[in-house]
Amino acid sequence: MAQQLVVDELIEEAQRRTGLQRFDRETFREGLGILVSDINRDERPEPLVERTREVLVKALTDRLKTTAYLEGRPGLLQRPIKRPLFVFGIPRTGTTLLSNLLAADPAHRSPLTWEIDDPVPPPATATLYTDPRALARLETERQMLAARPEMGKYYRSSAIYPNECVFIMAHDFKTLMWESRGKLPNYRDWIFQTDVTSAYEYHKRFLQLLQADAPGVWNLKMPSHALNIPTILKVYPDARLLWTHRDPVTATGSFCSLITLAHQGFRGKIDVEWISQNCPWQAAQHAERILDARDALGEDRIIDVHYADLMRDPMGTMRKLYKLIGDEFTPAAETGMRAWLEDNPQDKFGKHEYKLARFGLTEQTVRSLFERYLARYEVEREG
Repeated sequence: MAQQLVVDELIEEAQRRTGLQRFDRETFREGLGILVSDINRDERPEPLVERTREVLVKALTDRLKTTAYLEGRPGLLQRPIKRPLFVFGIPRTGTTLLSNLLAADPAHRSPLTWEIDDPVPPPATATLYTDPRALARLETERQMLAARPEMGKYYRSSAIYPNECVFIMAHDFKTLMWESRGKLPNYRDWIFQTDVTSAYEYHKRFLQLLQADAPGVWNLKMPSHALNIPTILKVYPDARLLWTHRDPVTATGSFCSLITLAHQGFRGKIDVEWISQNCPWQAAQHAERILDARDALGEDRIIDVHYADLMRDPMGTMRKLYKLIGDEFTPAAETGMRAWLEDNPQDKFGKHEYKLARFGLTEQTVRSLFERYLARYEVEREG
């Protein structure tokens, strides 16, 4: 039997590695405890238990470092975050594409993969893309893709591209990223019903650190921001909310397929039955909660962006979007977006192929989960 994970030992290891003792708050303890308990029940080989241990300790070390840095520059916590853009939607609906296009506008500031992973000390504007930490990760990424080019099919990412807020909120152990890494039903149920205010408050602190010497208007992306719109607006009252739309059948199939990679990587085997039940339910919950928020906030408070429009006419779609968010679509923005699209054609690394039948699902079954959503929005069918 593989060694069991213990919460206090994980915390002590993070403190030992950093030489730091104090967390800003310990709001992460409940989620970490539930997560560890579920992982210990989800049998996995010893090397993958060790891999899991490492990522848990890494999240704790990053929080310790963030706490210490902000204590050294407390004035950073007084700097506002104005009119941030939040991109969300059902998973696999083009949130990454939209976020990357927004990030190509020099007027926007995005949390980049490398700086989320290694936030202290934060970069300056001039070194966002040339910091030695960024260059080192680009080289690691190049080697990884050379060894396994098929990985590029699943997720359009890079050390110097914007990355998801899951990797920030992971420090508070309130994110679906953790849930994706196994059959973890208790953590899943908890994350869908718990108050995630502390995770967004930490998220804000983390952004205040990153913008210390590289300020800007934040472009933020995470599909599951969809689950927490009222909380977003409590922490960021002037946030601009962007909802990406795509055929939920295609999106759900892609979501199921993506989670198989996390299962393989962290538990060594894929629980197809669990994924076939869990992922469609989660996808539908994303749609339902956005609909609930829109009903409460009013139609215009959330802005719609359709994946089909982005694919057909990316520049025209972005021009329309900029009018809706109240930003100027500058020549620099257009140049940046066109350059990104030229460098990232669809299926650059091959086509991500998946079949609903692998998960015992049919198109009709999936559509039935989205009746309310599909009755309200005309989303172009795919396939």
